[in-house]
Amino acid sequence: MDYGKIIPEKVSSLKPSGIRKFFELVQGSKDTVSLTIGEPDFITPWHIRVAGIDSLERGKTYYTSNSGTTELRQAISEYLSRRFSLSYDPLSEIIVTVGGSEAIDLTMRAMVAPGDEVIIPQPSFVCYEPICRLCGGVPVIINTKEENQFKLTAGELRAAITDKTKLLVLPFPNNPTGAIMEKADLEAVAEVLRGTDIMVLSDEIYGELTYDADHVSAASVDGMRERTVLASGFSKAYAMTGWRLGYIAAPAEIAPQLLKIHQFAIMCAPTTSQFAAVEAMRNGDTDVEMMRREYNRRRRYLVGGLRAMGIDCYMPRGAFYVFPNISQFGMSSEQFCQRLLREQGVAIVPGNAFGESGEGFARISYAYSVEHISLALDRIEAFVKSLS
Repeated sequence: MDYGKIIPEKVSSLKPSGIRKFFELVQGSKDTVSLTIGEPDFITPWHIRVAGIDSLERGKTYYTSNSGTTELRQAISEYLSRRFSLSYDPLSEIIVTVGGSEAIDLTMRAMVAPGDEVIIPQPSFVCYEPICRLCGGVPVIINTKEENQFKLTAGELRAAITDKTKLLVLPFPNNPTGAIMEKADLEAVAEVLRGTDIMVLSDEIYGELTYDADHVSAASVDGMRERTVLASGFSKAYAMTGWRLGYIAAPAEIAPQLLKIHQFAIMCAPTTSQFAAVEAMRNGDTDVEMMRREYNRRRRYLVGGLRAMGIDCYMPRGAFYVFPNISQFGMSSEQFCQRLLREQGVAIVPGNAFGESGEGFARISYAYSVEHISLALDRIEAFVKSLS
């Protein structure tokens, strides 16, 4: 059997996730301090878990509508209106998905045909470019810059657009940089797109986790709702990673096309998770705010510790990652992270896992306790001193 002839080149050529590479390296190691994974160290709030447990005890284990339960879609609609001043019809414009990841995949598969260009700002989460390639699309990478706070600028966007551009990915708040796009930034993007048929995939999974400025949804900006598919979910803000639940909010003309793919590929999102998510949407604001305050404390502590040892680090304004500049040490991102793991037992993720523009940086997650971060900082400092 010649498996090389069986697996398409577009699949075999994909590189495994650089995040998971370093995560797997530390599995089973008791002495390693890992700051690799973007997973809250909080447990799903008890009242949300109770809602899921109650649904099981009542025997609510059946398929739901392909789009999700009406109750959950209504709750999502109310939440988007309350939090971000967005108006979406729960019956025709909202689809419940298996995590935010499926929401991204659905959007790409529904919109991107072979040869279509997809503009992707980087550094950014690892899935956008591979999914684009699997669709036969052509990734057009915009390398955002530290001096611009890793934002996408109107000038960069304008220069990347061609007559083949089909989709723009807006990954903000950003993983790994922690960058956000404020209203003026999004208005400048909207002006560039005005008069075109370019669609936008706005990944707002970290929309609840911003600091110093409230999150502004791309869909709330004048002229953007009609061209925006908003992808989000429950994993980050509600500490519900294992529940695998997300959602799409999209114009009524677009949503049915996404739903067709969801129907054939998934059927429906997990029923138990949907009942828990209703409780999260309606009564979870206090929990989210508590976690956001704690992340903010960790953010300042981690950045302060890195700066104190002489590592230049942009102050992130969203998500739960810092992206320090490690280029001063004369090593590649991969070399720096490999040596830090080998010599001090601290696992962080090389910046180039998030695109070539991440070279010279590393991602450190602060979705961990201050005690855990403190131990990591002590070891990082010892490593930096050894390089002097």
